[in-house]
Order: sequence, then C-alpha cells, then structure tokens
Amino acid sequence: MTLTDKAQSEQDLATQRALKQSGSLPHHVAVIMDGNGRWARERGSPRVRGHREGVASVRDVVEACAQLGVEYLTLYTFSTENWDRPAREVNALMKLLIHTIRKERDRLLENNIRLQAIGDLDKLPGTCAAELEGAMRDTATNTRMTLTLALSYSGRWEIVEAARTLARRVQQGSLDPDEIDEALFDATLGDLPDPDLLIRTGGEHRISNFLLWQLAYTEMYITDLFWPAFRRDQLYEAIRDFQDRERRFGRVLDA
Repeated sequence: MTLTDKAQSEQDLATQRALKQSGSLPHHVAVIMDGNGRWARERGSPRVRGHREGVASVRDVVEACAQLGVEYLTLYTFSTENWDRPAREVNALMKLLIHTIRKERDRLLENNIRLQAIGDLDKLPGTCAAELEGAMRDTATNTRMTLTLALSYSGRWEIVEAARTLARRVQQGSLDPDEIDEALFDATLGDLPDPDLLIRTGGEHRISNFLLWQLAYTEMYITDLFWPAFRRDQLYEAIRDFQDRERRFGRVLDA
C-alpha cells in the first residue's frame, strides 16, 4: 500500500466512523443504477464501456455498504424491459454479468457477503443462470450483508406472481381469502425487508418499475451523476442526506 492509498484508507475509515456516530444508518439500501450508456456516450465510447465501468462502481459501493454495516443492498441490474434493447448490447451485458460473477465470487466469500437474485430468472441464458446459481449456493451461509441483484426484474411482474401464488393456495383450499392481508402478501413477495433508502443515479425522477410494493415509505435520493461516476464518497453523501430526514411513515410526530 502506498502512502497515498494509506491516507485515503484512513480518511475513509474516519468518514465511516462519523456516519455511524451521526445518526441511524439504513438497514436496506436499494439502487437504480442508471446512466451507463449516457456516461459512455459523453466520452464517445460504446455503451458497453459504460456497463464495464459501472461494475467498478458496484464493487466500491458493495464494499462500502458492508464496511458501514448496511445489512441489505439491492441493485436494479437488468429489467424485463431491458430485453428489448439491441441484441448486441443484451449479449454483451450477459457476458459481462457472467464474467463479473466469476471474478467477484471470491471477494464475496472473503467479505462474508451473501448473493441472491430476484426476478424472472428463467429468462436468463443457461450459462448465466448456472454461474449465478453457483455463486448464490457458495455464499448462501454468509451473514455480513445480503447483496441482491434484480435481474430480468419487473415490480409489476413480481406483484402479479405473488397474486398468482396466493390464488393457487385459495384454489387448493389451503388459504381462506379473508386471511390475505398486507403481511401475508409481503411475505409472499419474498424475505427482503422494505428499503430504507433508494438511490437513483442519472437524474431521472421515477422508480422505473422497481420494487413497487416495497418502496411505499422509502426515502429517495436522486443524483444527476451517472452510475459509473458514483462511488463510495457519493454513497456517503446519500446516507448523510438520509440521516437528516425525519421518517414519519404517514404519522404525525410530536414536536
């Protein structure tokens, strides 16, 4: 480690200590990683260069979240709508995903991070699905943080799938319709807690069919920075902004 790296490391540790002392940290951070293509276009490069640089941002943000003590990090990696992109770009994204999972598996194990995925995973290419399943299996017992990749994901699709699951249970006679409430529907969606903080890069002010049920009372942080330019320092700024807010969940709190 060079002196410059050492100084940066010490500064980073000091920043993390300050964040931990200044207020509550989000237990679950969700991220819409937008702007890879625009970042590349500004540099006169192919869109895939932006996706590759975005992987470096993923690595830095994942490590910073784990170091801070964030328990869940969910990344909107590939939506169902993304399948409509040009085949060349989709193929490049799938190859990049395979390469990244292979490369990062040891890092996830070293950092005690569990990998899981949500979405219509049956649509993933066979090699990609196998690589993902292997990494999830290898990291299944890790406990420091859960990293969830939303792949071939749609919030509406997820809600419809949960409704179908409950309908089948009613049809089979194992569930009374009157027993269906928010808690049961939430449990049917999966075991992820609702995000405390949603970060969206790229400047767009929408949630783009991401975690539609779970984001009901999530605090949103939007930055004009494109995802490849978003690293741990920008994550820290988002968390500072989160700590300055008063979360009421629809209630009126006493002054």
